[in-house]
Amino acid sequence: MSQRHDVTVVIPARDEEELIGRALESVLRQTWPSSLLEIVVVDNASQDKTATITREFAAQHSQLRVKLVSEPVPGRARAKNSGAQAATGDILVFLDADSALAPDLIEQVVHVYRNGYPAGSIRIVADSRDILDRSFFDLVDFGKRLFRIKAQMFYCSRELFLALGGFDERLQIAEDLDLLVRLKRSGVPLCHLTTSYIVTSPRRLRRLPFRLGLLTTLSRWLLAHIGIGRSWPY
Repeated sequence: MSQRHDVTVVIPARDEEELIGRALESVLRQTWPSSLLEIVVVDNASQDKTATITREFAAQHSQLRVKLVSEPVPGRARAKNSGAQAATGDILVFLDADSALAPDLIEQVVHVYRNGYPAGSIRIVADSRDILDRSFFDLVDFGKRLFRIKAQMFYCSRELFLALGGFDERLQIAEDLDLLVRLKRSGVPLCHLTTSYIVTSPRRLRRLPFRLGLLTTLSRWLLAHIGIGRSWPY
């Protein structure tokens, strides 16, 4: 396997002007060479300054290849597919716009890719010091490792991703789980990367009073895992 690996970070974004800058900066701070990195931001029918902020970032950091793709039909799976189609890297890393990569994440992804895992999920931690936020994501990651579940943010060989037809655009949640299951059924070796991580906003956990967002989010994820409610609004 070649030692050169170009990596594309695909970021679907809808009205994320407050957080898209942090996601972009996290790619800029990677230990992996900038010359081997590409960012594809998919503006998914935003009504705010998401696209403007992306263009300004691209102009300020010419050492990074930054593409801005417009996907006017709302839908996270559809937006991710549009980003993958526009990508040129041989490895795709999918990053939500309210999240950020640890500085060595891409380097660690390439390491496991070279060691025979062309796709896999990535550990997620809360971007928070709150004990409930952090415990929620720690518990979810523990469950993934205990039950060998591959889901949520992940990386994948672009060739494999396109060969399987990408994400099922009918799904509103668990589109990543669905694709990883299809990869496994195709005989692709998968890993769950824990040597680095992605930090993500806990805002969904705080949407309801009395921290009920913790319960509703976990319930939706558990239902989606067994195939219930994947096409429901999320």
